[in-house]
Amino acid sequence: MEELLRILEKNARMPIEDIAAMLDKTPQEVAAMMDEAAAKGYIRGYETLVDWERAGVSLVEAVIELRVTPHKSCGFDDIGAAIADFDEVDTVLLMSGGYDLQVIIKGRSFQEIALFVAKRLSPLDDVISTATSFVLRAYKRGGRLYQAEETDEREWTML
Repeated sequence: MEELLRILEKNARMPIEDIAAMLDKTPQEVAAMMDEAAAKGYIRGYETLVDWERAGVSLVEAVIELRVTPHKSCGFDDIGAAIADFDEVDTVLLMSGGYDLQVIIKGRSFQEIALFVAKRLSPLDDVISTATSFVLRAYKRGGRLYQAEETDEREWTML
């Protein structure tokens, strides 16, 4: 099962026949394994990694470090789940180190993200402090490199 999951993680669009050949199984066996992995919650969904900048879509992304007060009965779980429920939130991670939760959000502008932090995130009772960093450029996401723009190799002469 682990080998199947690693293959799908790299390319979820790979044809089942190709995966079956790689695993030395029949396509029917691979399909059954995929159904089992989904039923057990190993596979949480399939997504496309989009380079929005290259697609010409204005999108701002921010990484927010949160220090919070955990609840005695359930630790950080309730707080993390409450923050994950916000539509603007893409990712919530419990961290070790200088802060407790890392929140990644996406918006149409810096101002939209700043307003979300100021009006929706910071006022939560359990939030002690926030530190917001805006993503300026992605070099690698999901294990895939974002290639730099191609340079123009043509020569020119100025008269």
